[in-house]
Amino acid sequence: MNKMAALVVIAVLAIGLVVGGMYVNTSNREIDLRNLIAQQEQVREANFDKMWKVISQKAQIPGQYKNDFKEVYTPLIEGRYSGDKGGMFMKWIKEHNPQFEGASLYKDLMTSIESLRESFFQEQKKIVSMKKQHDDLLMKFPSSIFVGSRGKIDVKVISSTKTKAIMESGVEDDVTLFK
Repeated sequence: MNKMAALVVIAVLAIGLVVGGMYVNTSNREIDLRNLIAQQEQVREANFDKMWKVISQKAQIPGQYKNDFKEVYTPLIEGRYSGDKGGMFMKWIKEHNPQFEGASLYKDLMTSIESLRESFFQEQKKIVSMKKQHDDLLMKFPSSIFVGSRGKIDVKVISSTKTKAIMESGVEDDVTLFK
């Protein structure tokens, strides 16, 4: 009889240890995901800030380059063909004139926009994936027993007003690239 009582006590303790271990493990996993999502939101914000600053600053370069080029090129041309050197059209053909490299600046800007937008998209994908893992932990059995009462995490996907309107209506038929 004492052996039977001892076995029952040992079994109850073993079950209690297993359930307690499952609780601690699941609770710690939920906390890790919650903290990881908060950290990822900060990374996403920093990424967006970097993206915005690089694009806006690079977009200023072609305009400044154009102004600087005009300051150099206009006096150079005026000096060559005014006064006693005027009318020397053939000399102009033989000379090498400075070239405005605006196209390469725009190409660099386009490349930056595309790569930075892709990087930002990847940060958004990470945070959405983390939220899914957290929601699964809260909702799936057996972890829902231990942490199901904890609140879901609200993750905002950064998007444009136009995209939100399209998602709401389910219609997107604006295919005109340049208006």
